[in-house]
Amino acid sequence: MKSFLSILISLFLFIPYATQAQESIQDELEALFAKEVIEEGPGASILLQKAGKRIFLKNYGQTDLKTKEKITENSIFNTGSISKTFVANAILILHERGELSIEDNLDKYFPDFKNPSLSGKVKIKHLLSHSSGLPDIRKVSENPTFFLTAKDEENWAPIKQAEKLLFQPGEQFQYSNPAFNGLALIIEQVSGQSWQSFVRENIFEPAGMKNSTITNGPHPQNGVAHAYVQSGQKFLESDYGEVPTFAAAGNGGIWSSVMELAKYEKALQNHVFLGKALMDESRQLLAYENWKQETPPFLGYGWFIGNKDDFGVDYVYHTGSQGGFRAFYLSIPEKDLLFIGLFNKPPDHYRDFIGKGMKVLQKHNWLE
Repeated sequence: MKSFLSILISLFLFIPYATQAQESIQDELEALFAKEVIEEGPGASILLQKAGKRIFLKNYGQTDLKTKEKITENSIFNTGSISKTFVANAILILHERGELSIEDNLDKYFPDFKNPSLSGKVKIKHLLSHSSGLPDIRKVSENPTFFLTAKDEENWAPIKQAEKLLFQPGEQFQYSNPAFNGLALIIEQVSGQSWQSFVRENIFEPAGMKNSTITNGPHPQNGVAHAYVQSGQKFLESDYGEVPTFAAAGNGGIWSSVMELAKYEKALQNHVFLGKALMDESRQLLAYENWKQETPPFLGYGWFIGNKDDFGVDYVYHTGSQGGFRAFYLSIPEKDLLFIGLFNKPPDHYRDFIGKGMKVLQKHNWLE
């Protein structure tokens, strides 16, 4: 057994190495992100933390090109499809309370499907895992003006007119935004309140996310970042009012900051609003017995599950893309690592930041 003195000596010897590795990680991440943004334009907020300690926290650019307000770690961005994890967790909260079951068929909540045999086959769990087989038959390109303001109900309604499935539920993965509009409507039916209010009361408040908000019609006009796309030498606004389906909040309506998303992850890890068993289940690979797709399953309930073969660790993640907003969120629970990026201008290949960031951590042995 090591003596107390030898343990102290080893700790002191480790501290300079840990500091040096941390500085190297900071430098490499700085090089990765700095080239993607300019200070006098839209930018990003990036956070890497371990065990609650900030390893890398950097903010670039402006939240609003008219006011020139600088982006900070508390700036509120639209998180795009990271929102789906909140809707999924709201469904799981209701499941845990016994107010619904993820095994429920959709005909229990939507008896008005044109073809009732479809809603009689598809279960809530299939919507949660993008494996329902329901086709997205919204005619967005034909009626963009309507979909500029269409909310969850209007985006889900066309799906109920489907005459057949693309595949049998549970057989394949097919990413679906309308599935989460439908889930939002189920939350409202079961809870008796708007799903935005339910998430605010049951996730935001327990997690301490005091400044996060949710689209409900027009997005907040004040206190949030605007998003932009570049056209030549100009930046054009690209968020609510410019982008069809932006108002469909169930699939992309959560607005938050890197700091408040860190609180969200902490609340998940500490089982503040969802019990350990169900939280763990939501972040495990779902294995449907009738899976037929060549690609193995890579989904939980609302989360993508990283392949351990990639970097030697289990990880969960989600990305977001809506209008000019882009986002990524990666958690490595066993290493207590969290990596988040929020952008109000689309960087090239923004999803690659997850892999590139993981390679930086792997290079410095943080994933061992």
